[in-house]
Amino acid sequence: MSEQKIVTFLWFNDNAEQAVDFYCSVFKRSKVLDVMRCGDVGPGPRGSVLTITFELEGQQYIALNGGPMFKFTEAISLLIQCDTQDEVDHYWSKLTSGGGQESQCGWLKDKFGLSWQICPRVLLKMIQDKDLARADRAMAAMMQMRKLDIAKLVAAYEGK
Repeated sequence: MSEQKIVTFLWFNDNAEQAVDFYCSVFKRSKVLDVMRCGDVGPGPRGSVLTITFELEGQQYIALNGGPMFKFTEAISLLIQCDTQDEVDHYWSKLTSGGGQESQCGWLKDKFGLSWQICPRVLLKMIQDKDLARADRAMAAMMQMRKLDIAKLVAAYEGK
């Protein structure tokens, strides 16, 4: 089990292994830490994957093959804070690939239905600026975007 005190637990139908493989391919610093398989009493067939503990960029998660009873919703999302446009573009492209869906304001759903926010760190600083006119311009620009464009956000923030 994880040393991390609070671990995000992700419920998948029966494709936790595929999801973990996908997430580990998206993030450079990633690894599978543990795979728990079902025994004779289940809940799945003997030897099938029940949970996978994995790490993405130093953050641990557990993926469960829990069955079809529950689905992901936008009420929970994972935020990726990016330093460059190349990072934004990389994560946006990878996480929308293979059936993911773009949304507004830097949000997307991956092909497994998990919601992500791909957000430049600079945007978080701009929208928290005490100069409300600058913060509002950055927020208004963001509200018009799907994938976030750092240059356009900065230009709006600076009033250009």
